[in-house]
Amino acid sequence: MKIALAQLNYHIGNFPDNTAKIITAIRNAKNEKADLIVFAELAVGGYPAKDLLRNHRFLAECNQSLAEIASHCTDIACILGAPVKNEDLEGKPLYNGAVYLEKGAIKEVVHKSFLPDYDVFDEYRYFEPNKHFNCIEINGQKVALTVCEDLWDDDTANSYVGDLMSELRKEDPTLIINIAASPFSYTHFQNRLNVLKRNVIKAACPLVYVNQVGAHTDIIFDGRSLALDRNGDIISELHSFEEDFRIIDFGTELKTVAPRETSEIEMIHGALILGLRDYFRKSGFKKAILGLSGGLDSAVVAALACEALGAENVLAILLPSKYSSDHSIKDALDLVKNTGCEHQIIPIEDVALSFEKVLKNSFKGTTPDTTEENIQARVRGTILMALSNKFGHILLNTSNKSEAAVGYGTLYGDMAGSLSVIGDVYKTQAFALARYINREREIIPINTIVKPPSAELRPDQKDSDSLPPYEILDSVLFQLIELEKAGSEIVNSGFEESLVHRVSKLLNNAEFKRFQAPPILRVSPKAFGSGRVMPLVAKFSF
Repeated sequence: MKIALAQLNYHIGNFPDNTAKIITAIRNAKNEKADLIVFAELAVGGYPAKDLLRNHRFLAECNQSLAEIASHCTDIACILGAPVKNEDLEGKPLYNGAVYLEKGAIKEVVHKSFLPDYDVFDEYRYFEPNKHFNCIEINGQKVALTVCEDLWDDDTANSYVGDLMSELRKEDPTLIINIAASPFSYTHFQNRLNVLKRNVIKAACPLVYVNQVGAHTDIIFDGRSLALDRNGDIISELHSFEEDFRIIDFGTELKTVAPRETSEIEMIHGALILGLRDYFRKSGFKKAILGLSGGLDSAVVAALACEALGAENVLAILLPSKYSSDHSIKDALDLVKNTGCEHQIIPIEDVALSFEKVLKNSFKGTTPDTTEENIQARVRGTILMALSNKFGHILLNTSNKSEAAVGYGTLYGDMAGSLSVIGDVYKTQAFALARYINREREIIPINTIVKPPSAELRPDQKDSDSLPPYEILDSVLFQLIELEKAGSEIVNSGFEESLVHRVSKLLNNAEFKRFQAPPILRVSPKAFGSGRVMPLVAKFSF
């Protein structure tokens, strides 16, 4: 059988564009004489559509699009994902369906069995799980048609009740097809590949896996669709972070290929570029604005924005105070020169002094502390938001994950923004990302990378005055957040108890700040946001 893999970037609720894109791919597959074309999970309507799945008009448009797509499935068969009405009187009103189209109509529908409700997933909120397991016949082949998580039934991390594939294997399938909306994290590909291989080897038949690509605010899909032979070896791997189309002819001798080698930082870079680009494109925005301090984080975000959106669409605002060093201003201007973005310089000293003057009587008898420092950050945030409002530029937040974790940021100041670009990137990763951005030429000034990090809110301030060294801090945070370890486990691994207790307390106490932060582009296995939901007023220590 000759199968086309269509890895497309869908836009949630944009039925005209999504439908046209799917139909174009069907035409291309016909031209290539394919017998079958396969699209991703919930391609019709987009994923995750969240509470749009409760909207009757949204569901009606899903059905209309599905009927239109089916009308083009003559001389070719098609598999794609769509929300499907549950006709039974019991259970949730919808199934997450893999729809098989042939001869201009829906021939069969397979419902998703295992509905994830961990991390960023919440499928039990909308869908009823499948309880009837059987293969379907396509072009003389017995196909085990599955939807994403259905192949993860024996994965110990998820521990689903039941074993869908063991039931389907009883029918001796000749092919496994898995349509997916599997979000990206920089650790996920190998786990995904292992799951696919394990199922192939157990069933002793080849597999076609088609994943979504694209970003939907915080969640990023990497694509990287696959075809595996009956031994679990890769015979085709589609591109990461971009649309792709590939024909696999299982009637010919197919050569195996090694998995594409990509570093963690290369993957993070690709994901952030896609996340930025899609956020603006799918929201209908074009121009970005950010505060450029001369420090590492704002430099990384500025460089990423210029690459994703075009330098002509990025406005960098330098907001020096009396504590801003000459070299920081120079570093910021060097980055402007290296990227070619637009820029303005707006000194904030007079504005900050006016705040101090207004508050002088109220603060009488107190000692200057972080309150006065944070006024500077809030002045900057106010100016950036004023420019954003006036000219329609979208403000990018430049805080990193280390800062967000321990609350090293100012609400309504440097935490302002519509999108947090590197809020899931630890400071140590941000350094590596800066070096990766400079892999071909110097974009981020070297001095920005090598100088000690500083918020420059008081004379000679360094981040190390308030925080442990980032390489130590990030290691503890990674174990607390991504690995979800108890503090005692981290202490037993060799870290000082006082350090772990301090970092754990900072992490807990900063939850109220993160609750008010902008959405974060997710690149790790455990990002702040929908994938890590914590109570604001709990009294609990890790």
